Amino acid sequence: MLKTGSLLLSICVSFLLTTDSRLVQIRSLYEKAPGGKPYCEELISLLKPYDETTPLYFGYKGCAYMIMAKHIGSPFSKLSSFRKGKKMLEKAIGADDQNIELRFLRFTIQTNTPSLLGYGGQIKTDRLFLEQHLHQTDSSLRNRISRYLSRED
Repeated sequence: MLKTGSLLLSICVSFLLTTDSRLVQIRSLYEKAPGGKPYCEELISLLKPYDETTPLYFGYKGCAYMIMAKHIGSPFSKLSSFRKGKKMLEKAIGADDQNIELRFLRFTIQTNTPSLLGYGGQIKTDRLFLEQHLHQTDSSLRNRISRYLSRED
C-alpha cells in the first residue's frame, strides 16, 4: 500500500513539474513571439495539442495566432489568422473569465492591436481586473503583469 501511494505521489509531482516547466516555456515564447516569426511558430507548435478543455493554453494558442498575423505578408491571411486567434482567446476567457493570466493576455493583445481591427473594447475593464487581482497570482506572473502595466501608464 505504501509503495502504491509513493508511486502515485511521484507521478503527481512529475506531472506538476512538467506542467509548470511547460508554462514557463510558453510564457517565454509569448514574450518573444512579436519579435520574430520563428518564436511564434514554435509557440503555435508547442500549443497544437491543446483545445478549449484547457482554457489557459488555448488562450495562449489564440494569442499566438493573433501575433502570427504580424509576421504574415498577405492582408487576407493576416486578417484570417487574427480572427482565428481572437475567437480562440475569447472562447478561453468565456470558459474561465476569472483567470488573471487570460485577462492579461487579452490586455496585452488589445493594447498592441491597431484600432482599425476593432479589438480594444475590454482594455479598461481588463486593466481594472488585473489591478484588483494582481495579489492573487504567483510572483512570476505578478512581476510580468506589473512591468507591463507600468509601461502602459
